[in-house]
Amino acid sequence: MRWLVGWSSIAASFGTVGAVGHAGEGRTVHPVGSQLLWGDPDPLWAVGDWRPDEIRVVTVATPEGAPTTRLAVLGCCGATDEQLRVGLLAARGGALRHLTAWPGSYTAVVQIGRRITVAGDLAGARPVFHTPWANGTAYATAALPLADLIEAQLDIGHLAALLACPETPEALGDGTPYAGVKRIPPGHALILREGSREITGYEAVASLAVAAPQADPVSAVEGVRDALVEAVRARLTAPRHAPETMPPDPGPVPGMGPAERRAARGAPVPGIGADLSGGSASATLALLAAGLPGLPGTVLGHGTGAGERLLAVTFNDLSTQGREDELERARVIAANPRLHHVVVAAGEEALPYASLANGPLTDEPAPSLVVAERHRRRLAAGSADHFVGHGARQVLDAHPARLADLLMDRRRRHLLRPVAALARAEGPSTHSLLVPLAVYRAARRLARTSYRTGLETAASLLPDANRDAPDLDTPADASLASLAWSRPGPAARWLTGEALAEVSVRLQEAAIRPASVQRPGDARARAALARHAADQRILEQAAEIRSQRLHAPFLDNQVVRAARALPESLRVQPGARAAILRRVLAGAGIHDLPPGWGAPSQATANAAGRIGLRAALPELIALFDAPLLADAGLIEARVVRKALRAASEGEPLPLDGLAELASTELWLRRLVTRRGTCWTGTAAPRQRAVAGGVAPARRTLQP
Repeated sequence: MRWLVGWSSIAASFGTVGAVGHAGEGRTVHPVGSQLLWGDPDPLWAVGDWRPDEIRVVTVATPEGAPTTRLAVLGCCGATDEQLRVGLLAARGGALRHLTAWPGSYTAVVQIGRRITVAGDLAGARPVFHTPWANGTAYATAALPLADLIEAQLDIGHLAALLACPETPEALGDGTPYAGVKRIPPGHALILREGSREITGYEAVASLAVAAPQADPVSAVEGVRDALVEAVRARLTAPRHAPETMPPDPGPVPGMGPAERRAARGAPVPGIGADLSGGSASATLALLAAGLPGLPGTVLGHGTGAGERLLAVTFNDLSTQGREDELERARVIAANPRLHHVVVAAGEEALPYASLANGPLTDEPAPSLVVAERHRRRLAAGSADHFVGHGARQVLDAHPARLADLLMDRRRRHLLRPVAALARAEGPSTHSLLVPLAVYRAARRLARTSYRTGLETAASLLPDANRDAPDLDTPADASLASLAWSRPGPAARWLTGEALAEVSVRLQEAAIRPASVQRPGDARARAALARHAADQRILEQAAEIRSQRLHAPFLDNQVVRAARALPESLRVQPGARAAILRRVLAGAGIHDLPPGWGAPSQATANAAGRIGLRAALPELIALFDAPLLADAGLIEARVVRKALRAASEGEPLPLDGLAELASTELWLRRLVTRRGTCWTGTAAPRQRAVAGGVAPARRTLQP
C-alpha cells in the first residue's frame, strides 16, 4: 500500500504539537516508513514502497524572499520535467486543469508559499482525503492514516449509505467509513491556505438547459485512440524494475515449470505484461503494448523493448463452463509473435469467497474483497508492470440513464437501436413486445423529473427497499431500474429499517441542498465510474503482489476526458465499446481480430459467484453467526444467513448484494483486530483508528 500525507497549519510551525522539524531536528509526529519530500511549515511525505521514478519533485527558481514554488508528482506520469515546470507555473496562476492533463495515473501536489493544492483524478481511482487536525488540516491519498491521526471512530451512517445506495453520491456525501475524515469528489482539488480548506472543481460541467455541441464521431474516436496510446506509452517508456529478492527457487518440482514456481513464491516476472481475457478491453491494451510503434530502442520501432515480448496472462477457471469461446479468442490473439502467452488454470481454490481468512486490511470496504484471492492467483503469474482492462465498461459504455439525455436533446431516433436490443435480449415472449414502450416511458419520465424531485422520490421509496425487492434478472429489468436519479443497491434488501431510514434522511437533506445539477444520464454515469474506480483501488490493495504495479489506463484522466467527448448517439448503440476499441486498434495498425471479439462475458462471472458461494457456505454462515454489522444495527444476522442458504440453493437473489455484505463484514473484522498505527513519535496518537470496535458507534445510527 502506497500513499502520501501532509498537512497545513495556521501557525508558521506546529511546534511541539505536530512539527516534523528540519534536517537534524527531532520529529515529534511522522508516518511509519515514510520519506520526507519537503518539511516545515507544511510537510509532505511519501509512505510505502514507492519506486524512485514514481516520485518527482520540481522546484521553480524564485527571487530571494519570494514564496517557495514546487510540485510533487507521485505515480506514473508521462510528462517531461519541462512540462512539469510549465504545469507548475500554470497552477501558480490558478489553472489547475494543467496538473491533470498529462498521460498516466498520478497525484499532483503544488506548494506556492503557504498555499497547498492537491488535485484528485476524474475517475476516483486516486482520491484525496482530508481532516481537521492540530489547528489545521491534514490530507492524504488514503483514509486510514488520517483516521489513525485523529483516532477516529467508525461512521456507521456512511457504512449504511454505502450498502444501501453505493452509486448515489448524494447519499454518500463527502464522508468515509471513519468519522471526521472527508473525501473530495472526483474532478476536484483541495486547496489549503494556512490551515483553511477550499474544494474546487477543475472540470467543466455540461449545462442542463443547453445541449452541448456534438463532437464528430470520427474525431471523437481518434481522441480516444490518442489518449489510450499515450497512456500505454507512458508505462512503456518508464524505467523497468526487476522484482525484489524473493525466496530462492526450490528447484524442479514435478508438474511445475519456472513460471509456476515463481508464481508460487509470490514474485512477478520482470518486464511488461497484460491481462488477455479474450474480451475487448484487455485485448486492446495487450495489443497496443505489444505493437505500439515509434518507441525508441525497439526492433523496427515496434514492441515493448529490444527483443522483449509482452507477457499475456489468461485466467482459466476450471470450475465454470461457457468460457470456451473467450479462451479461444485469447489463444488466437496470443498467436502474435510479440506476445508470450501464459494460461493460469485454477479450480475451487480460486473461486469467489475463497480464502476469506487471509488478506490484508484495505483502506475501505469494497465488494472486490471476496474475489481478491481469485485475482491474486492470476496476477502472481503476471509481470512487474501489468496492464488490466478494468474501467473500460464504465468509461466507454453508455449508462441506461443516458437515454433520458437523448430525449432532453430531442434525439428520439437514437433510442431505436438500444431499445430494440433490449427487446431481443428478452427473447421471444409477450413481455419483450412491451419492453420498447416501457423503456421509452421510463426515459421520458426521467428526462422530465427534476433533480430535487428525483431525490425526494428515491428517499420516500428507500425505507421499503427491504420489502418485496424486485429481482433484476434480465437486461430490460436492470435498465428500467437504472432510469432514475437514484436507486437502492443490491444489498439494500437485507438492511434493517432503521438503517434505510437514516439513508433516506440523507437523500432528503441532499435534495434541498444547493448543487450543480447535471443531466441525469451524465450524473449517473459519473457516479457508476466513481464506484468502480473505488472498488478497483481496493482490489489493488487486497490482491497486491510485492514489487508489482497494476496499470489501468482506462481510468487515466486523459482517457476519461476523451471518452466523455464521445457523442451520446454513438455510446448508446449496442456493442458500442467493442466497436470503438476496434476502431482504436485499426487506427494503431491492428486489424486482424478473432471472430466474436468483444462479446460480453458477464454470465460466466455470475456463475462463478454462485459456485463460490455454494462452496464457501459454511465459512459464510460462520462469518454471519455473530456479525459486527448486526452489532451496528445495519442487518439482522438471521435474515442474511437465510439469504445465503437460499442463494446457494439456486434462488435468484442478487449475488452482488451478498458480496457487498460479506466484504463489509470481513473488512470490519480485520479493522477491529488490527494492531499498531500509521504514526510514530513522541506526540503520535496513542490509539489506532476505530479504537473500541463498532458496538459503541451503534448509537450514531439514530437519524
